[in-house]
Amino acid sequence: MDLFSGNAAKGAPLADRMRPRVLDEFIGQEHIVGKGRLLRRAIEADKLTSCIFFGPPGCGKSTLAEIIANTTKSNFRKVNAVTTGVKEVRGILSEAESELMMNGKSTYLLLDECHRWSKAQSDSILPAIEKGIIKFIGSTTENPLVAMTPAIVSRCRLFQFQPLTPQDVEKAIHAALADEERGFGRMQVEMTPEAVGHIVDVANGDARSALNAVELAVLTTHPDKDGVIRIDLSIAEESIQHRAVRCDEEEYYNMLSAFCKSLRGSDADAALYWCSRMLYAGVDPRIIVRRMIAHSSEDVGMANPMAMLQAVAAAQALEFNGMPEAKLNIAQAIIFICESPKSNSVVMAIDGAMRDAEHSYQVGVPLHLRDTHYRGADSLGNGKGYKYPHEYPGHYTPQQYMPDNLAGRQYYVPSLQGSEAKIAEAKARRKQRDAQEGKKR
Repeated sequence: MDLFSGNAAKGAPLADRMRPRVLDEFIGQEHIVGKGRLLRRAIEADKLTSCIFFGPPGCGKSTLAEIIANTTKSNFRKVNAVTTGVKEVRGILSEAESELMMNGKSTYLLLDECHRWSKAQSDSILPAIEKGIIKFIGSTTENPLVAMTPAIVSRCRLFQFQPLTPQDVEKAIHAALADEERGFGRMQVEMTPEAVGHIVDVANGDARSALNAVELAVLTTHPDKDGVIRIDLSIAEESIQHRAVRCDEEEYYNMLSAFCKSLRGSDADAALYWCSRMLYAGVDPRIIVRRMIAHSSEDVGMANPMAMLQAVAAAQALEFNGMPEAKLNIAQAIIFICESPKSNSVVMAIDGAMRDAEHSYQVGVPLHLRDTHYRGADSLGNGKGYKYPHEYPGHYTPQQYMPDNLAGRQYYVPSLQGSEAKIAEAKARRKQRDAQEGKKR
């Protein structure tokens, strides 16, 4: 390390200076790097094959890659997918191949933000991975099964990183306050348990966010007359005011799925929580109310027809009132949908009808149901034999409305939930009347 790089290291952010250098300093992810675990054994034996690390920010993906770089006897090259093109990668691959042929030394290629690479960029390293010229390590906050090309994913071992636990984040904070070489150990810093607890809580499993808050608090707080920098809860609250929220594409769809399933499962508390979490993360509320309108028919339907009116009213209130006022209207509709009796009969009915519309033989409309509004329609037999229901007792009379090849087919089968119980009773009465009329004929 030269003079200038040494100065740069000293001026680096606390979170960067405090990166663990060896496995024993690494915090968290016990499920993959704990004592005896596969990944730890592979790193310690310098036998790691191509792999992808994925998980939320600040949980140790890049740090573990740096530890691998410090412990391996292989060459190690690090690039970022945002700034690295195919030309630069080909140069690295050429050097790696020469090193392997001349010295028998393999090369690790660490690619940060690897989900940002296009298919063409990903394809450029496939032959090198297959031939063993490089060992690929990808690092990403996205789910590689969704965000990356299958060709790369299939050639790598996937390791999923979890958010750090509160205990892990607290351990990182105390390590930074005590470390004399890279942290604030040479300064007299006292941080109250309440201040530490607040930073840990709001950081939400992101060690980088927590250490950034600690650094801001320490560097902006003047020592007291005893030369001690005292960080209390009020200072901590100023240093990290907003909870770190993860809302990448995968997490967005996961939260939306949890919200929809909570509506279907009649859990108003859970549905309100997932709605609030999405709103806090910046999800467009119109997406939420659109799902509510869909689920009011999909999961409630005729068991309580008012559910759809509540959902549509919430959507209209969102347009008229805007946020944050409309969150009350949305919450009301969420509670109404959750507490309504549930039925999926509408879904089953339309799905059955759509299957027949697509797959059944298309016969003509029965004559008695055909259009009669134009001159000469009666000469074609249109409308002949049609029975006008309002001329009969109960405004109903048995009549075939289906095409001949689907006569008797039933799509809508009401449940015994809520309002549908009355519908089921009415349908049973009509069916009984149909049977009686059939006997008379």
